[in-house]
Amino acid sequence: MAGKAPPVIAVDLGGSKILSAVVDHRGKILASDLHRTHAEKGADFVIGNILKSVRAVADKSTIPEQNIAAIGLGAPGISNPQTGIVYSSPNLPDWQNVPLKDAIENGSGKKVFLINDANAAALGEMRYGAARGCRNFIYITLSTGIGGGIIIDGQLYTGSAGMAGEIGHIVVEPDGPKCNCGGAGCWELYASGTAMARRAREEIRKGKISALLDMAGKDVDNIDALLIQRAAEHGDPLAKRVIAETARYIGIGLGGLINIFNPELIVIGGGLANMGSMLLAPAYKEAARRSYREAYRATRFAVAELGAHSGVLGAAVYAIEQLRKKRS
Repeated sequence: MAGKAPPVIAVDLGGSKILSAVVDHRGKILASDLHRTHAEKGADFVIGNILKSVRAVADKSTIPEQNIAAIGLGAPGISNPQTGIVYSSPNLPDWQNVPLKDAIENGSGKKVFLINDANAAALGEMRYGAARGCRNFIYITLSTGIGGGIIIDGQLYTGSAGMAGEIGHIVVEPDGPKCNCGGAGCWELYASGTAMARRAREEIRKGKISALLDMAGKDVDNIDALLIQRAAEHGDPLAKRVIAETARYIGIGLGGLINIFNPELIVIGGGLANMGSMLLAPAYKEAARRSYREAYRATRFAVAELGAHSGVLGAAVYAIEQLRKKRS
């Protein structure tokens, strides 16, 4: 991103929170704002909260609002960056064909560039994080679900309709349970934080003994991936077994991606990445079993470096790049 470009507002829209930031051409966050999403209240309410967050971060910044060039907006789910429509999103219930780009442009008076949130995170890690200097890599977020961003020859690959990178919906078990996407047996049903928690709860409901139940205050529904990690660190057999099974499925998906894309790097982000080698080492070992030896040997793995800021910084990168294309 050579040369000076005007600052932009970047927004990372999630199912529970909206993070907005004023970001300059060097990737420096000049001001930030955090709002609750309240996704359960519907699209119009969420759009209102996005606009409140945008106004709030503009007010916090020392940059005059007229000098802020555009808004980069990262949103979860299936969307088309050209039309600006979010077709559906598992993290935003009842969102169907929402014209998000137009709504934010009309409410803010700023040009808006819409991008999938995982694609934005990939751009953020490429520019400022673990993938600096890398031209062929895949970004994967392992969290409540699984998302991805694909960089080919230094460019974000979005596909013919802007929907590429939905790697969480690769089918790994054709007769598996139904997914929120409408399919069945998707990767994220087996390799996400949600999958990990569900697996542990099912085992305990079947009568398996585990420290997890006491740690969850005797309420099995309180068990989540973080609690499983803590239990495993204290040697709980069930927690360790659940992590091992999740790692196996992560590795199965990674092996497929290695065979398809032959990347030089895979960057792992999201909450599950914080488990470190406990989860990732066996996943990488499984990936080696599931991919061509030469392709696996050519692939490096790294944990995302930008944490909670990968999406918002990537949305800023995307907005600045799109502005430059329009002006060239």
